[in-house]
Amino acid sequence: MSSQADTPHPPGKTSGSNSAGGHGPGPDTGAATLYKAGMFDSLQIRDFRFLWVSTLCATFAMQMQMVARGWLVYDMTSSPLALTWVMLSFMLPSFLFSLVGGVIADRLQKKPIMILAQILNTVATILLAYIIYSGQITFWHFIYFGLFNGSILAFSMPARSALIPEVVGQDNLVNAMALQSATFNLSRILGPALAGGMIALFAAGDTTSTRGVGIVFFVIAGMYLVSVIVTSMLHYKGEPAERGQTSPLEDLKEGFLYMRDEKVILGLLIMGFVPFTFGFSASFLLPAFNQDVIGGGPDDLGLLMTGMGVGALCGSLILAKLGDISGKGRVMFTCSYFWAIALAAFALTGNLYTALAFGALTGLFSSVFGALNMSIVQLAIKPEIRGRVMSIMMMTHGLMPFGVIPVSVLAEFVGIDVALMFSAVMLVLSMLILGHYFPDLRRIDKGHGENTLV
Repeated sequence: MSSQADTPHPPGKTSGSNSAGGHGPGPDTGAATLYKAGMFDSLQIRDFRFLWVSTLCATFAMQMQMVARGWLVYDMTSSPLALTWVMLSFMLPSFLFSLVGGVIADRLQKKPIMILAQILNTVATILLAYIIYSGQITFWHFIYFGLFNGSILAFSMPARSALIPEVVGQDNLVNAMALQSATFNLSRILGPALAGGMIALFAAGDTTSTRGVGIVFFVIAGMYLVSVIVTSMLHYKGEPAERGQTSPLEDLKEGFLYMRDEKVILGLLIMGFVPFTFGFSASFLLPAFNQDVIGGGPDDLGLLMTGMGVGALCGSLILAKLGDISGKGRVMFTCSYFWAIALAAFALTGNLYTALAFGALTGLFSSVFGALNMSIVQLAIKPEIRGRVMSIMMMTHGLMPFGVIPVSVLAEFVGIDVALMFSAVMLVLSMLILGHYFPDLRRIDKGHGENTLV
């Protein structure tokens, strides 16, 4: 068993009880008392630094894989529906298997789970790269590998999410979650451009060449391999918390009962799904907005995507700088309202540069909202059930594409601008309803210890 001394973070105070009704027996959380508050405080903790680099490599690989896969699938099929099926093959396992991954994360060491999953993902990507490079690829290969890789991710992500607060402690958790969000947003900006440039380079001008795309997939597999190596360098193994002799099914039931009984956690879970579904409609419908409203081409679409990504990255870094702020509940609600205003303004604009500005603002406010929501959940839940709660959140996020379908139908038959305005209104309405039925959400202060509520 790993001892407290094995946990590579600075010593300090231990938090008291949390809103979930448990106590914080995790690692000491006094890093903020040793460091001057700064944007990259959590990166001074050795294991989080390695975990962050591992996540950065994996998210870059995932973003590059999405572009390369989408390019080749559309070139092979000329069907937007085919792109949808491939996306769903990757995301559906999150809904089906995340709960099992959460139970595993709470019962076993987390580090071996992460390493095994990353190794399997790397091997699968190498195999897919070879199939593409050799010209044997078919549409169904992408479905099969999407289901496999999505399942691996569903089993491993609860362990990775649950490991972060154990490594950094409560005082650094908001900063750490914001920096984790920054890895996604940075890869969201640079990953697609890097993949597109490499496809053009390796295909020697023939972008329909499976050999060129295959080489890009080998590079992606290499990035996954680097992620495996960096993860293996973690000192902390993520030991499961002390628990009674219960079966996996009993653990699963306990997770749902916990969510039912802890109203604040339940409210945060709903907040992380329903408003997000409406708020992120702009990202899902961006190609249609670019063509129908802006009248732009592929270069304009790339600018719009980059603008949203830059805004989201700025939001992550701002929150990382602010750290463990007070009044988190009020900040979340305020960000959601500004997010809705920016989304409505984005829907009404017909100019590329105005759309860039408001698109960046939607990315900024959504990033702060999302990182704060995840941070408060991590702070409030009991450590021994953290993996299962994270898995329930992943399960709901796996349903997000289905939630966008009504907005997409509205865009198809009425207009993209009306659909985005509808999304902005529903974003505000859903937050007002949540504030009414879960009033404690607004009063969340620190999210842990005696400062959970104002």
